Amino acid sequence: MKRTTVALGAILTAMVPATLTAQEVTLRLSHWIPPTISPATKGVDPWAASVMEASEGRIEIQIFPAQQLGRAPDHYDMAKDGIVDLSWVNPGYTAGRFPIYAATELPFMVEDSIEGAKAIHEWYMEYGAEQEMSDVKVCFIHPHAPGALHTQETVTGPDGVSGKNVRPAHATMARFVSLLGGGPVQVPAPEVREALSKGTAEAVTFPWGSMYDFNLTEEVPVHLDMPFYISAQVMVMNKASYDGLSDENKAVIDDHCTPEWSGRVAAGWHEDDMAAKDKLLADDSQTFNTPSEDEVAAWREAAAPLTEEWKEAVSAKGGDADAILDAYKAKLEEYGAAY
Repeated sequence: MKRTTVALGAILTAMVPATLTAQEVTLRLSHWIPPTISPATKGVDPWAASVMEASEGRIEIQIFPAQQLGRAPDHYDMAKDGIVDLSWVNPGYTAGRFPIYAATELPFMVEDSIEGAKAIHEWYMEYGAEQEMSDVKVCFIHPHAPGALHTQETVTGPDGVSGKNVRPAHATMARFVSLLGGGPVQVPAPEVREALSKGTAEAVTFPWGSMYDFNLTEEVPVHLDMPFYISAQVMVMNKASYDGLSDENKAVIDDHCTPEWSGRVAAGWHEDDMAAKDKLLADDSQTFNTPSEDEVAAWREAAAPLTEEWKEAVSAKGGDADAILDAYKAKLEEYGAAY
C-alpha cells in the first residue's frame, strides 16, 4: 500500500482523502532538543512509538530533533503553517502570545509535575486552547519536574538575584528576574552553557536533569532546593494534517491526545529529573540550599506582581482572569499537584 506524507497544510491534505479507511501516512514531528536527553527519550519518542504501534503500522512518525527544521521559538508556527505535521512547543518562548497559558509559568504553583500535567491539560482545554491555540490540535501538555534556581554563588532569598544576569526558563521568569533587579538573558536551552561559560549569564532557572543534559554542573554548582517553577511544553498538530487522516487514524491520534497521556509523558521526564537531583546531591562539588519559611514567604511576596500582570494581560484579551486563575488553582488542588 502506498504511504502518503502528510505535511504542508491543505495542499497535501487534498491528496489524502479523509474517507480512506486503511490509510498509511507519514507524519513529520519536529522538536528543538538533542535526541539523547530525557524530554525526547522519555517523552516524545515513546509517545510517537505508541502512536505507530496503536495504528498497526498505518501511521509512521519521522522525528527531526535539535532544531533541524527550525528554531525553538518558531515551532508553534511550523505546525500551524504546515511546515511540519507535529511540533513540540515551549509557549514561553513567545512572550505575550498565549496569555492564558502563561498561568503555568507563574512561580511557586506546582509541586507534582505528573499530576500537574493532567491538571494543566484539563484546565487548558476548557479555558484556553480554543481561545489561544485554535489553529492547531493540542495533543498533550507536560512539564518537567519543578525546576530550580542554579547559581554560581549562594542565593536563598529574592534579594540575592539583584545585579545578576540570569537565563530564565520562559517569559514570565524573565519578568520575575527583572522585578528582582536582575538581568534576563534569553537564549534557547541548547545555548545556555555557552552563555554561562562566556559570562553572559551567572545563573539559570532549569530542571534538575538539565544540569547533566547540557553539562552545567561546573558552571552553576549551587542549587536552591525548592519547587521554583515549571515550564510546560505542548505537542501540537497541524489541523489540516489531522483533518486529512482517515477516521481510523484520527481515533489513534485522539487516544494519544489526553490528560492521561500528558501525565505519562511527564512521568518519564520527572523520573529522569529526580535521578539527576539525587546524583547532584551525592556530588560533593555541588551545594544545595533550602530556603527558610521566611525566605519562601519572601519569594512568594516578590512574585505577587507577576500574577497581577498576568491578570491584566488576560483581561486585555477579554478573558475573565480571576475565574481562569481560580479554575487553574482548583484543578491543581483536585489532582494534589499544588505547591
